[in-house]
Amino acid sequence: MKFQVIFTFDSEYEGYVAEVPELPGCVSQGKTLDEAIENIKDAITGYLHVEAKHGKNLSTTYK
Repeated sequence: MKFQVIFTFDSEYEGYVAEVPELPGCVSQGKTLDEAIENIKDAITGYLHVEAKHGKNLSTTYK
């Protein structure tokens, strides 16, 4: 499964914010772009795990 991720530099945080538009509330951050990428991967995994636990199988929705 692939998701679009939007990265925005936050000058106040002095790092990057990552958001997945297809997964409402799935947001992460990192001081470097590489860190933000790794953190959003973890956030997506967690999001999908919680959705599956509550009976929502997103893998059939997003192919």
